[in-house]
Amino acid sequence: MSFDIQCRRCPRLATFLDDVKAKWPDYHARPVPPFGATDARLLIVGLAPGLHGANASGRPFTGDFAGIILYKLLYEYHFSNKPESLSGDDGLVLENCRITNAVKCLPPQNKPSGEEIRECNRYLERELAALAQGSVVLALGTIAHQAVVRAMGAKLSTFAFGHGNRHALPNNNLWLVDSYHCSRYNTQTRRLTERMFRDIFDQISELLTQK
Repeated sequence: MSFDIQCRRCPRLATFLDDVKAKWPDYHARPVPPFGATDARLLIVGLAPGLHGANASGRPFTGDFAGIILYKLLYEYHFSNKPESLSGDDGLVLENCRITNAVKCLPPQNKPSGEEIRECNRYLERELAALAQGSVVLALGTIAHQAVVRAMGAKLSTFAFGHGNRHALPNNNLWLVDSYHCSRYNTQTRRLTERMFRDIFDQISELLTQK
């Protein structure tokens, strides 16, 4: 099983989500499922749902600042039928692209523990195993990068994170591309500019057209 909306394997996260649901009854406040095409050749991996974003809407990168530039570029690079992701029922459809998170549940202070990341890695492992050969995995940030490498059964020391880094993943004929996370902090401090993020998508497009 690559996703379980009833998962409560991490006691701290499960209890926190119960508290969030009590405070905001209209929020999704459960594990957030992957979103997009089931036969996608681009899998985007983020860190975890945001409190008033995916945790509220039930869709990755929807309702928070990080999703603004991500969905804009997905539309411009023909992975989406709309430039904005506003809600879970807004008619947005992803083509050849799927979005998930290293940790499916909202963590307190947006900081999952190492144990929680490892516990959720079983789901990411199955998502990666379902990708066709030649697919691309885009890791947004160091934790997502490390979660992907761990899910592939590879050594973290062999695959260093760096914005724009490209890695050939072992035994699966998959590409891993690294990017700084498109968070509000990173974009406002210009650690990640729109031009830098476009360069990442140019690289992805190049990899997906290879035969």
